[in-house]
Amino acid sequence: MNIQGSIVAIVTPMHEDGSIDFISYKNLIDWHIEQGTDSIVVVGTTGESATLNVEEHTHLIELTVKYVNKRIPVIAGTGGNSTNEAIELTQFAKKVGADASLQVVPYYNKPTQEGIYQHYKKIAQAVDIPIILYNVPSRTAADMSNDTIMRLASIENIIGVKDATGDLDRGCQLIKACQEAIPQKKLFNVYSGDDATAALLMLLGAKGNISVTANILPNIVHNIANSFIRNIDLPQAAQMHIRLSSINSLLFCEANPIPVKYALYKMGRIPNGIRLPLTQLSESKQDIIDKELKTLGLI
Repeated sequence: MNIQGSIVAIVTPMHEDGSIDFISYKNLIDWHIEQGTDSIVVVGTTGESATLNVEEHTHLIELTVKYVNKRIPVIAGTGGNSTNEAIELTQFAKKVGADASLQVVPYYNKPTQEGIYQHYKKIAQAVDIPIILYNVPSRTAADMSNDTIMRLASIENIIGVKDATGDLDRGCQLIKACQEAIPQKKLFNVYSGDDATAALLMLLGAKGNISVTANILPNIVHNIANSFIRNIDLPQAAQMHIRLSSINSLLFCEANPIPVKYALYKMGRIPNGIRLPLTQLSESKQDIIDKELKTLGLI
């Protein structure tokens, strides 16, 4: 399965007591599909995977697969800083029918490049499911090098990487290496994981955007991705990207997903719930985001 386009890193709606709001979650899924979102990442880091227990984590994966019912691909966030735990979560995702797995670089442990390679290799060998690597060094304290990514790209069921470094030169070098070294018959896509630079990375050859902003503007983010991937209506797509430049930045004014959950709450799509150690958006930031949401016609 060649997953491309706008891939929402969907939030996990919660009531004010921190319990999961499954009704709002299903409504979000329906809305995304109606608005053109091309794929959903469930229980990624934007979905607060770090604060969900294993039962909640697996339940959300299974619920998403069943509720989406093959309308669009479902990518299960099943990474971890324990290789064995990541394997167990990925085996579950495979069993319940997830289309792919998103695997974050092991966090806190600070593994070497060889450790990162062996971690992913063991998961890929243990579970026959398409795997997307996820490099976000600002959150994991470990940075997967382009050389390590290219080593892993040769493994059959590793089909791509989410590059959330925000470094366009590095992303360009990665795309160049993929074009030069990976046989055409071997699927391996580069995806942006940074909304601020996603349009430019897709213009350079990335095949999609695993997006936070898509949570609140699914149709526009889909249209931008479609234009840059297919090389159509580029001036219009560039203007749409420019229009989103402020919100792309504001959604990271505090730790993700604090701002995006606040925005969805203000839009009336989810309750105002989040789990500690994350807290509600600071009052000083609320007025700024409110103003931009009004500018975009979202509230």
